[in-house]
Amino acid sequence: MERPPWDKYFLDIAELVSSRSTCLRRKVGAVLVKDKRILATGYNGPPAGITHCSETGCLRERLKVPSGQRHELCRGLHAEQNAIIQAALHGVSVKGAAIYTTTFPCVICSKMLINAGVRVIYYRKGYPDELSLQMLEEAGVELVKVK
Repeated sequence: MERPPWDKYFLDIAELVSSRSTCLRRKVGAVLVKDKRILATGYNGPPAGITHCSETGCLRERLKVPSGQRHELCRGLHAEQNAIIQAALHGVSVKGAAIYTTTFPCVICSKMLINAGVRVIYYRKGYPDELSLQMLEEAGVELVKVK
């Protein structure tokens, strides 16, 4: 099925949002959209008011934690988490929304997206998290890889 052209545009916006990330390992951006309207955006980085990894160094690098493992050993939140939090902070429901993200979500973000009512995930790059894929498929979330 031919995808509407705005899928690419919202992913381009997610790429632009990712440029705000201060993560030293991977810059990720996310855009929550409903009815072709942007509800919230997010990028990966530490909570508000907390020193950025660009200043403290990367804890995960120091501990040699492989990608896709031990998410709790990080000062930052993921882009999808920050987008959900921004929507909640401003009283915006994301139920029935789509998320456009530069990288496929990890299992923690996937569980949050499922419970937030996100129905479609558009993404550009993969991520090594098989449990995430299994849970999203079981929940009936549509997954669309966009080039």
